[in-house]
Amino acid sequence: MSAPEPTQPPPTSESADGVRTLLVKIFGKDRPGITAGLFDTLAAYAVDVIDIEQVVTRGRIVLCALITAPAQVGTSEGALRATVHSWAESLRLEAEILSGTGDNRPRGSGRSHVTVLGNPLTAQSTAAIAASITGTGGNIDRIFRLAKLPVTAVEFAVSGVATDPLRTALATTAADIGVDVAVVSAGLQRRARRLVVMDVDSTLIQDEVIELFAAHAGCEAEVAAVTERAMRGELDFEESLHERVALLAGLDVSVVDKVRADVRLTPGARTLIRTLKRLGYQVGVVSGGFTQITDALREELCLDFAAANTLEIENGVLTGRVVGEVVDRAGKARLLRTFAEQAGVPLAQTVAIGDGANDLDMLNAAGLGVAFNAKPLVRAAAHAAVNVPFLDTVLYLLGISREEVESADESDDGL
Repeated sequence: MSAPEPTQPPPTSESADGVRTLLVKIFGKDRPGITAGLFDTLAAYAVDVIDIEQVVTRGRIVLCALITAPAQVGTSEGALRATVHSWAESLRLEAEILSGTGDNRPRGSGRSHVTVLGNPLTAQSTAAIAASITGTGGNIDRIFRLAKLPVTAVEFAVSGVATDPLRTALATTAADIGVDVAVVSAGLQRRARRLVVMDVDSTLIQDEVIELFAAHAGCEAEVAAVTERAMRGELDFEESLHERVALLAGLDVSVVDKVRADVRLTPGARTLIRTLKRLGYQVGVVSGGFTQITDALREELCLDFAAANTLEIENGVLTGRVVGEVVDRAGKARLLRTFAEQAGVPLAQTVAIGDGANDLDMLNAAGLGVAFNAKPLVRAAAHAAVNVPFLDTVLYLLGISREEVESADESDDGL
């Protein structure tokens, strides 16, 4: 008996080149069973599936299947077309079948994810973003929505242009039209991020802690003015810290508990941390503020790391000095590296979030630096900028959708 002849492997994205193919498009009112019904219909012609795309928007389905042309003896392309059209008509769907050769055109080199946040996201803004991508030589390969509340967030998958020039072009467009646009490189690195480190004042929380202390000392306006200049990068941070803390000399230690009670988390902060922890991230904070506050936040939010300056207290009163090494701009970047080493995470797989000039070194050192409601100097230097008042929008930059967040919350797994 002779050995059976080897069977031919089905076409793949490489082997499909030169093979006659058909693009089958089905669109109409969605209902259960459409996808199964289409492929049941195609199965009679022994075709191979090369690619599938399906999207449902407000109850309307668009289903595309790229298949090999029928090669079975006794079948024809014409018969397949007639059968598919008949099946579609029976369900009051429309069908379109286009002949061609081979697989999809390969995507261009240089691939990025462009996340756009709008409140609202207008047609005019979307047109401007799309035109800017095209103007850089990029091609939009796919668009999908990540969130509809509290902001509209959509993601564009772009190829054909390097990430840096695309980010530069879109930053200018975003500033002109008033939306947030973040551009990050595609690939495994985006999914591999495992450590997020945040600034505290005006990032994790809505307040500037030293101003809360100053309110009890009767010098809030004076301290706020110095803080503003320091965050804009006009003053050396360590010098400004000592200058402001000196104004707190003589405050009773009981003020610490009052300030802790006054601290307000930024909207979305709990959701961001809870979701990151569910995904296995480690989360930390570094602050130019004070351990008397960050230690309480670490316990309340189950943070993995926390570092800040420490107010000196003697005989039950604040001395107007800090003790130990000052956590300044360089110190924040150094602590990011320390946390990453302790967490066993490469620096390229870290995310840093901050708003002030003293966060810049940390944002630049991280694999992804996010400027959150930041000063212009910081927005211009960071990898991505978010200017809406919801900290959990940072999740969208990591490709996590609002639907996934809400689904995890509904599961109520105790985190």
